Amino acid sequence: MKVKDKRIHRKIRIRKKISGTSKVPRLAVFKSNNNIYVQAIDDLNQVTIASASTLSKEVKTKTLSVDSAKQVGELMGEKLAGLKIKSAVFDRGGYVYHGRIKSLADGIREKGIKF
Repeated sequence: MKVKDKRIHRKIRIRKKISGTSKVPRLAVFKSNNNIYVQAIDDLNQVTIASASTLSKEVKTKTLSVDSAKQVGELMGEKLAGLKIKSAVFDRGGYVYHGRIKSLADGIREKGIKF
């Protein structure tokens, strides 16, 4: 089994257990080789509430690193705080909670979002 297949299986296993609402959205993370993306999703209404990535204009660095992932997390935290959302469910997308994913989560937590 390939590494990507294992990640997909982990993603499905995690996704069975968590769901987002309009008050407590699911923060879905996707990481490519060049960028990192995060979306706040309301699964009940099937709507994306907010999103942020390294492609956003507000992010200062365009290369994927731990620092840029933290900037994306802080941007997402600001957007959620602006929508008066105080808590969320973190969906790491099958990725290991380490490095860029952890940095992204820490950036969101710094803006007062709990998960």
